[in-house]
Amino acid sequence: MPVSVAEKRATFHRLHQSGCFVIPNPWDAGSARMLQHLGFKALASSSAGFAWTTGHADNKVTCDDVIAHLTELCAAVDLPVNADFEGGFADEPTQVAANVTRAVATGIAGVSIEDSTGDKAQPLYEARLAVERIRASRAAIDASGADVMLVGRCESFFVGQPDLNLVLDRLVAYADAGADCLYAPGIRTREQVTAVVKAVHPKPVNLLIGWAGGMTVAEAADLGARRISIGGALARVAWAGAIRAAKEIAEQGSFAAFAEGYPAAELNKMFSQDS
Repeated sequence: MPVSVAEKRATFHRLHQSGCFVIPNPWDAGSARMLQHLGFKALASSSAGFAWTTGHADNKVTCDDVIAHLTELCAAVDLPVNADFEGGFADEPTQVAANVTRAVATGIAGVSIEDSTGDKAQPLYEARLAVERIRASRAAIDASGADVMLVGRCESFFVGQPDLNLVLDRLVAYADAGADCLYAPGIRTREQVTAVVKAVHPKPVNLLIGWAGGMTVAEAADLGARRISIGGALARVAWAGAIRAAKEIAEQGSFAAFAEGYPAAELNKMFSQDS
């Protein structure tokens, strides 16, 4: 029997209560079903991964596009889905809240709100406004009656401001404003992860590992991270394989890379089981 939205959301909350789990990022319904087939417990959308499927750069899709994408992902799998909702597709808290309400209606189990502006001259929202955006998102979720987790993201390291003290101050403020889980993409060292975990305890921390050579799941768990997401990394791996094969055809007239393709029969078998 299909898993209800309420069951997905309850499962998502339980996953955050202890241990450490990986929440990989599909980019479409097929990759979401593949990850479910492989046994992952929850998924998260990827703003970059999805944008590339539409022929756009990251952060260059509309709120309507993302709402449709989230609806498709949630319908495709029996797993909880956390929405990478960028900055809420608005500046003002009331508008962010309205968009969060739309996101909740797609069936998501969690939603992440960033504090980056997209403006190189002022890459982060002013601290007070950033907190109000989280508070408004919290209020929107509560008003919906949905048990959706709110993730507060500080993008300081991602926008070229690797100031750990700023990150800690903001994440604590986001937690106080109602964020259930805290996230600072770009932190990498044991010391940085430990500091974030300690600052927002007992609330869970999401750690991004989207590059080769990062710490292992066991190492992240030892530091107190509750969940690990991988951003657009899987999508980049998929694009790398496709581009490599296409370049061999275009430049060498060779189809040798097809030998590395996953067997069609196995893909059909997998999707038959998950459909």
